[in-house]
Amino acid sequence: MTVMAERAASPLAPSAPATSTEVFETRESAVRSYCRAFPTLLASAHGTTLVAEDGTEYVDFFSGAGALNYGHNHDHIKRQVLAYLQGDGLLHALDFHTAAKREFLERFGREILEPRGLHHRVQFCGSTGTDAVEAALKLARKHTGRSQVIAFSGAYHGVSRGSLAATADNSLRKVAGTALGEVTHLPFPVGPRGHFPTLDLLEQFLSDDLSGVDVPAAVILEVVQMEGGVYRIPDEDLRRLRELCDRYGIVLIADEIQAGCGRTGGFFSFEQAGVVPDLITVSKSIGGLGLPMSILLIREGLDSWKAGDHPGTFRGNQLAFVAACAALDLWKDDAFLDQARNGAELLRDFWESHPLPGVEVRSEGHAIGIDLTHAGGRRAADEVVAWCFERGLIVESTGRDKAVLKLLPALTMELDVLRYGCELIHEGLRTALSH
Repeated sequence: MTVMAERAASPLAPSAPATSTEVFETRESAVRSYCRAFPTLLASAHGTTLVAEDGTEYVDFFSGAGALNYGHNHDHIKRQVLAYLQGDGLLHALDFHTAAKREFLERFGREILEPRGLHHRVQFCGSTGTDAVEAALKLARKHTGRSQVIAFSGAYHGVSRGSLAATADNSLRKVAGTALGEVTHLPFPVGPRGHFPTLDLLEQFLSDDLSGVDVPAAVILEVVQMEGGVYRIPDEDLRRLRELCDRYGIVLIADEIQAGCGRTGGFFSFEQAGVVPDLITVSKSIGGLGLPMSILLIREGLDSWKAGDHPGTFRGNQLAFVAACAALDLWKDDAFLDQARNGAELLRDFWESHPLPGVEVRSEGHAIGIDLTHAGGRRAADEVVAWCFERGLIVESTGRDKAVLKLLPALTMELDVLRYGCELIHEGLRTALSH
């Protein structure tokens, strides 16, 4: 009997029979995507299990694309949210001073920023990650008086106009329908073709008056590229990038939207390099339960905004502040920290001890990239995704030509379920590679 068969059915599972999905075909835009890869009608979720309307359970190795690092409906976080709602807590407040925001600012500063030597101000942006990226690019340009930005191949920063200009995916860029200028993309220092001397190239550009490349307002990067295939910039390259930015007065922006909140090890992915970015974008799991929330962290001396320079109706999600504070409680809980640490070790050890021919595995905490570029490519990745879905596990593919399986289990996933999921994916890989 499998681990999932042994687990009790979720108390949230519906009793009603499955209903038609016809309304999605007739009423919802064709832009929808995830539901095409995972054609089921979801009704509830708890922990690391999703439950369809017909009662079918799925192990979640997707975690809302990194928005659910603490799993679905985490009991402690949910209790705090429910108590706030039952007390008629304020839900919408633009950027008014509120009790919920005050608690988040005080605790986030005291428990996350200060212990890491980050003396940053917090700007509350719109409801999603691209809003924080837009704010970061806009502030860097305002502060420096320059317009150009350096980004990297493999990058994903969002799909609104400014963030899309920094995103490298040509299939997404083509949909914009307009020019996406003022961003120069350089090769990420590590990628499918190995290491590239990007920092040498950047230094040559910056130091040569005839390079044709203007000194930019900002360099924006994901320290761990997630949509790009789970690649981490080497620590020495990140430190050198910090030094170049300091030398030329360039704002260094770290996009922590998917790699942050503990996903790749520390709370922030840049911590291990000992580097302090000027601007840090945070979203996804900062909302605790998957509630919409995005913030921009601004280093001292860079907060050049004037009142009202960057407004937004939904930049004060009070419920997300409550959930975020409840999630911060977990970072003081030894049981949670041990579970997250043990889970990351299990993931690393499992994939190191289960090699497959032609398959490269990149491990970053609770983010695993299984690269099938030289072992069947997208065909194999698609087959594994479908094979696992049919057997009750959700995992997605990403990277160049969608040839990389990206595993994003919650930091709270039980070790037996984590191992079961890895074994199922490994079996799916063996099946896909056998023909």
